[in-house]
Amino acid sequence: MTLLRGATLVEFDPPSVEKADIRIVGDSIAERGKGLQPAPEETVVDLDGHLILPGLVCSHTHLYSALARGMPGPSQAPKNFHEILQRIWWVLDRALDPGSIAASGRVGALAAAASGTTMLVDHHASPESIPGSLELLREGLTEIGIRGVLCYEITDRGGPEQRDLGLAENIRFIESTRSDSRFRGLMGAHASFTLGDESLQQLVQAARSLRTPIHIHVAEDPCDFPRGGGDGELIGRLADAGVLDAGGGALLGHGTHLGPDALSRVRDSGCWLIHNARSNMNNHVGYAPVEIFPEIRCGLGTDGIDGDVFAEAQTAFFKNQDAGGALLAEGILRMIAGGHRLAQHLFERPYGTLRPDAPADLAVLDYPSPTPLTSENLAWHLIFGMSASDCVATYVAGRLIYDRGHFPLADREAIHRTAHDEAARLWKRMQELS
Repeated sequence: MTLLRGATLVEFDPPSVEKADIRIVGDSIAERGKGLQPAPEETVVDLDGHLILPGLVCSHTHLYSALARGMPGPSQAPKNFHEILQRIWWVLDRALDPGSIAASGRVGALAAAASGTTMLVDHHASPESIPGSLELLREGLTEIGIRGVLCYEITDRGGPEQRDLGLAENIRFIESTRSDSRFRGLMGAHASFTLGDESLQQLVQAARSLRTPIHIHVAEDPCDFPRGGGDGELIGRLADAGVLDAGGGALLGHGTHLGPDALSRVRDSGCWLIHNARSNMNNHVGYAPVEIFPEIRCGLGTDGIDGDVFAEAQTAFFKNQDAGGALLAEGILRMIAGGHRLAQHLFERPYGTLRPDAPADLAVLDYPSPTPLTSENLAWHLIFGMSASDCVATYVAGRLIYDRGHFPLADREAIHRTAHDEAARLWKRMQELS
């Protein structure tokens, strides 16, 4: 049992700010109120007004890119998004082996925990090392203490054999996580333009049989559109194949080039649309119409840059401002809350709240604001004040997994030493493949 005393409790849906204490019993919040008294042998943590937020959810990421920081660039600079994939990311994923996959998972989980992110929705690819790859990621996230929603991206790039191995990896992992309180599996798919009709049919059939959603990139760049078509034809192809509604609503990463009609169809299909602002900017793929996103089931992802949902939220807002958009800060709160609703949908538990019976997944922030923080101005504090650097503690399922630069369940220094070695070997293999 743990009593977190003297905190300011912050919730996003609806916006709420309240001074209160929280009692954790097991993996859940057991009690909330002012002036809670310690029970015998209970651990008491005096927070002196620190904020407690529901742990953040990164709704689309790629842990396999965790060892990409500082890696050598391609010998020939890419001129467009398709060439970025061909010369960078499709080289990196082919170079991954079990050691680099495991190291990527641990490094990515460390960064997430230090940012107050308690759940990662990951989209994995390692075409030369497919069987068991999702289990390696689960082991890494478990070592740090992070929850995960994992899948392997099915694609036709490597031919039928690799496609079938990816399908089998998804099926195995989905079935293995049915009773796992910390992990879920999804049916992964790369993007429409790398999938033939037969492959789409197979992954939809599997998703329906397993009653699990499909996680797929959609309209990240116009190269995803069917030849001679546009966003309507793309969404039509996915809808006709059953991708959008298989398993209760697909997770669509990016949606950068979807217009109003296509977005309406996405909304009516019950899909989740995940915005990745920093990645869109980095890859020069354009501006997503994010003012429409909060009207749909939506969330925020980092697309592999890191696990920092604060930075993603702020970039999404400022990019929209720079583009003359109409998204208000309250819309960003709805995107963050969308990640919690996605977690609720996948785990059937009340993520995103600090009420009794909710999972005790918490981010504690030392945020000494010089101005009042209220339910009415919470969104503006998030955009102009809060950051991952304010995070001093992170709890998952009631366990402290991050504490002021320390990771109680893991040896960060040892993980980083291994990651350095694995990164050097990974970069060498990439140069040999280029």
